[in-house]
Amino acid sequence: MTLILQAEHLTKIYGAEHAVKDVSFSLAEKSSTALIGPNGAGKTTTLSMLAGLLNQTTGTISLNGEKNPDVRKSIGFLPQYPQFFSWLTALEFTEMAAKLSGMESKHATIEAQKTLEFVGLGDALKKKTGTFSGGMKQRLGLAQAIVHKPKLLLLDEPVSALDPVGRREVMDLLKNLQQDMTILYSTHILNDAEEMTDQLLFLRKGELVEQGSLGDVRAKYDSPRYLVEFTSEEDALNFAARAPWKVSYQGTLGLIDITNGVPEMKDLLGYLAGSGLTVRKAERQTASLEEIFLKVAGRG
Repeated sequence: MTLILQAEHLTKIYGAEHAVKDVSFSLAEKSSTALIGPNGAGKTTTLSMLAGLLNQTTGTISLNGEKNPDVRKSIGFLPQYPQFFSWLTALEFTEMAAKLSGMESKHATIEAQKTLEFVGLGDALKKKTGTFSGGMKQRLGLAQAIVHKPKLLLLDEPVSALDPVGRREVMDLLKNLQQDMTILYSTHILNDAEEMTDQLLFLRKGELVEQGSLGDVRAKYDSPRYLVEFTSEEDALNFAARAPWKVSYQGTLGLIDITNGVPEMKDLLGYLAGSGLTVRKAERQTASLEEIFLKVAGRG
């Protein structure tokens, strides 16, 4: 595994307040990492330090083994609320972003056009950005972040302001980008994090309180259980009274916590088959990322 970025003991202090406190993590090449936390957790501050927009109070940032490098060519950044010049066209704005990253003028126009076509703005190259919808602006913000083909893409709440269709389209774009670059994005839309992540970073009050793969984090905080749905409340009540396991029930549902792998699904299905009860469905449930987030965010 090749590491593209290492953040070590990052700390940002404003007066007496620690916005970010002693945060350390690494990002593997062509991986996707979700930075999760409640409002005020330090997500934007962390991304801004990585992007070179804020100087850390203490700690180091290494990109490809180089500490505190010039990040303009290697990092693309999309802030939560990107600002545009309303009098520029999409092509002019993206071309300007390419030049600011160090790209030569003769290549900037070509790459800007290709990038706008990639993000779905090929028909809006010469439209003024001031006429763009929210979804178009988010696509344009993504275009300026990737026009110079960065190795690391930083995104602050990239889909939070979009409707479900817009979120789906942007998430599909990000999945395509992951084939060529490393992505670190903050989000509070946890379904997105479940869909596209190799690593989770949980921030709370400026501190990194949990990190790991989705599978590892889920295994640590999961409370697996079986859900059995019956056709009547009476059957659910009878199941709770007669089953050899502790069962809680609500309406037509029976819930059994799984402890140390017990009961196994085959034992549950065997019991239900001989119980004379009418079952609609029986399934194993695992904790959603939202449930895990609430556990982690509320810890301490």
